[in-house]
Amino acid sequence: MHHLPADLLRRPVRVVVIGCGGTGGAIAAGLPYLHQSMLVSGHPAGLAVTVMDGDTISPTNTVRQPFCVSEIGLNKAIISISRLNLFWGLNWTAVAEHLSERSDVSAFDIVIGCVDTRAARSLIHRKVQGLRSRVAYWLDLGNGSDGGQFVLGQPLNGRNRRSVERLRTSAELFPEIIDTTMDGDDLPSCSAIEALERQEPFLNSVLANYALALLTRLFRYGHLEHHGAFVSVATPRVVPIPVSPSIWRRMRQRGTKQLSAA
Repeated sequence: MHHLPADLLRRPVRVVVIGCGGTGGAIAAGLPYLHQSMLVSGHPAGLAVTVMDGDTISPTNTVRQPFCVSEIGLNKAIISISRLNLFWGLNWTAVAEHLSERSDVSAFDIVIGCVDTRAARSLIHRKVQGLRSRVAYWLDLGNGSDGGQFVLGQPLNGRNRRSVERLRTSAELFPEIIDTTMDGDDLPSCSAIEALERQEPFLNSVLANYALALLTRLFRYGHLEHHGAFVSVATPRVVPIPVSPSIWRRMRQRGTKQLSAA
């Protein structure tokens, strides 16, 4: 069983969402509910959220991402955060740029990665590692056409390196997801029908809601027995990832595709 670090119950929890497309937009839209639930449960400050994305909204994005026609040409992160701040009375932050080698996420408590290439995920992996990083958790979400996974891990860094119960990250469990040589066609869909054919319409929100529910349980009860899952909307089916070193070893041996089918 994994236990929430005590300091995250005594101060604002700094969260950065990297990527504000289908999954990232759904995550951002759900975080105010987690923030409110933390406050009514006695947390002194709840969440302090930053959303990072350098993309502008395209006509195709209005088909299955939380944007409308009047927002075409505007930045995704700025639009998302402006909406949330206005509706919920928050003071959250938008960063209208992509994560890059110059970016610094080392001071955030939770890094939520909603990216769609191995190169981007590899960059997040490098950013949350190392003695200088104080990142407590990296929540990684990834998906294919009709399924995906989310994994809450604790990067091996200055904050977590002495933890005997450290949760393994998605990159540790499945090294292939940060292997940049395996990246294929990561170009955006050029038409609405192509966007729908590449991915089931509700997959992003399903993954996001499962991941948000995991974070909510962690802050509500202070512990977890599972730290992620594989999700299929085609079957439908959910395969949880237990907090277990023996399971982690078997996962690395069997690989992502085999586990999804288990």
